[in-house]
Amino acid sequence: MLAAGRLRQRIRIERPQADDSFDGAGSSGWTLVAEVAAEVQDMLPSRGERLADGLNIATRPARVRIRWRDDVTAAMRFVMGTRVMQIVGGPAELGRREALEFMVETYSTAGGEA
Repeated sequence: MLAAGRLRQRIRIERPQADDSFDGAGSSGWTLVAEVAAEVQDMLPSRGERLADGLNIATRPARVRIRWRDDVTAAMRFVMGTRVMQIVGGPAELGRREALEFMVETYSTAGGEA
């Protein structure tokens, strides 16, 4: 169902790694799960801006498809180069365990420079 020719991008799948040290409360990092081939398709432009604590935040939604894996959850994130994509929907199974599809968003501050 998911042709290899459509998987043109390489993405990193990362999971959150909590800091269990005594003085590391509230700090965490990300651990690499795998680097896989993917199809990343940006959604059509829309008014994807909102105001959060006085900052104008712009979202860049996209759809990500990868080959079937049973170890990817919505708590993880995808990284493609410098673009960090938070999973906001999925995983949705495509076919009979042939592929997975996720809805993701990249967040950035919007507006002019001060």
